[in-house]
Amino acid sequence: MDHLSEQVRAALVTAADAALPATDRAEMLMEIAVIFQQHGQHHRPSSAHLGSAIALYDHALALCPSSERILWARITARRATALQAMPGDDTAYLDAAHDAYQQAIPVFAELGTPEEVAEAEMNRGLVLQALAGLSRARITDAISAYHRALRTFDRVRFPREFAIIQNNLATAFLAIPFTDDRTKMREALAVQAFEEGLKIVSLVEYPVEYAMLQNNLGNALQYASSGHIVENNLRALEAYDEALKVRTRETMPLEYANTIANKANCLWNLPDDPARPEAGGARNMTRARAYYQEARELFTAHGERDKAHTAARACDQIDRELVGGADPGAGAELS
Repeated sequence: MDHLSEQVRAALVTAADAALPATDRAEMLMEIAVIFQQHGQHHRPSSAHLGSAIALYDHALALCPSSERILWARITARRATALQAMPGDDTAYLDAAHDAYQQAIPVFAELGTPEEVAEAEMNRGLVLQALAGLSRARITDAISAYHRALRTFDRVRFPREFAIIQNNLATAFLAIPFTDDRTKMREALAVQAFEEGLKIVSLVEYPVEYAMLQNNLGNALQYASSGHIVENNLRALEAYDEALKVRTRETMPLEYANTIANKANCLWNLPDDPARPEAGGARNMTRARAYYQEARELFTAHGERDKAHTAARACDQIDRELVGGADPGAGAELS
């Protein structure tokens, strides 16, 4: 039996102690499940740790007395966060997470705190956004959930949560299909949301959130359908450089790889001298290739095969362009 299985077994043995009240045992299982879940998140979401957490939440729900509705809602909402974090393409986890939030939120509204309602709405928004990307929900419903969360998570009392929701709102705006003349308006709203978040979180106080917002702001600027392509790309480079103050190769290798790949794509499409675009961008393309190659190595080392393949294709394309062969291409946006 491996160490993880032993820990789960020990938790279940303790929870089976009939000398303890059922409420206490349910709370204990929930707390242990949270520890498993946080361990999985710290080392990248692991299906093994998340699966163990879900099993512990299930046992906690089975033990929870029917009269303890608020405890039931808290366990249910925590279980939903584990479900939505499960890796892979199985939408059943997302559907189950959404159902769980739908059940927990009314109980929080009746018996819980405003913060519990807001956290559940924020997480429900993430699930809806993921389902919308699979054509199984409406992105507007995700945006509505984020706005409901902002009723409590304002910029003054909850700066971290406010910034995260601004990031989520911005990515939701960008996820709306650009099929009409409101495209530029939605892009502007996304950039505004990223910038609103950055007004609240600083590099020193909230480095992870700061880097996330800067990286995603860079993406929004780089891919905007604006007539100011060079100016947007220069602003995007500044945002990526800010993100890289936090996302270092040593401390956050995958996030670092995502950001340098985004920066590479930006450089690839930027002339060496913005004042003389006709002179070309061989120097920037060479820099872009070096970033892509480094990102490819990191993606490969961490099992991110699709991203590694995308970076490898970008290197090949740049090689062809540098010898005068092909039209400029574009890489994939990475978070």
